Amino acid sequence: MNTDRILPVNREYLLLMQVLVWLAPGIAIARKGILALLQVNAIHPERVWWLTVIALAVVVTFSLMFNNFIKRYTARILSFPERKKSLFAFLNLRGYILITFMMCLGIVLKYIPGMPEEFFAGFYPGLGTALSIAGIRYLVYWGKAVAKSNK
Repeated sequence: MNTDRILPVNREYLLLMQVLVWLAPGIAIARKGILALLQVNAIHPERVWWLTVIALAVVVTFSLMFNNFIKRYTARILSFPERKKSLFAFLNLRGYILITFMMCLGIVLKYIPGMPEEFFAGFYPGLGTALSIAGIRYLVYWGKAVAKSNK
């Protein structure tokens, strides 16, 4: 079965799907993390500096991890020989499995009893920022691909 007939879009718009898939959760997770950080700050302001250091370490670590992912999927999308692909072709099966795993892990972490608020205050701002940076990088690649296709 040819899946390219399911919601066909120009391949450049598959990069725009990547923007949405990375930027929207990035903003939501960063927001939750900042709220957790403010909550910790209200009770234990002396802990905020090390939570900020943890958040920065998480940003750097995850940004480096996402870097290869972004390059690989951008190259994959732009190398499609067909001009139009299914809207769902922005990820391959491995990518869908990875995204599903990450979402499930995030949900499980949120509901582990006794998980300290400091964890969310340190980890979520960093992860959310790294996801948002990835979304912005996809937006840049999308802009370049659209400009190139309009030449």
